[in-house]
Amino acid sequence: MSWGHDEYMYQVLKAAGTSLPPAALYVVRFHSFYAWHSKGAYLHLCDEADLEMLPWVRAFQKCDLYSKRKEQLDISALRPYYETLADKYIPGGVLRW
Repeated sequence: MSWGHDEYMYQVLKAAGTSLPPAALYVVRFHSFYAWHSKGAYLHLCDEADLEMLPWVRAFQKCDLYSKRKEQLDISALRPYYETLADKYIPGGVLRW
C-alpha cells in the first residue's frame, strides 16, 4: 500500500483524538484500497479486526464509487452541517493539517 490522501486523513483524524467509531476510521483509511475490499486480495494478511471492518468498507463503496456530481454545491449552505459534525467528532472542531 502507498501513503496517499486516505492514510493522511486517517492520521490527521487519529492525531486529533477523533471520536469517530473504529468502522468509520477504517472507511477513511481503506476505502480506496480496491484490491482488498473489491477483489479479495490480501485477505491472507488480515487479522480478525480487519475482517470485521471489511463489510463497513464495502458498504461505503455504494456511496463513494461513481457518486461524484458535476453540479456545484452551495458551500455556505452546507458549512453549518459540516461544522456540527466536526464539533461532534473532533475535539475543539479543529484539525492540525
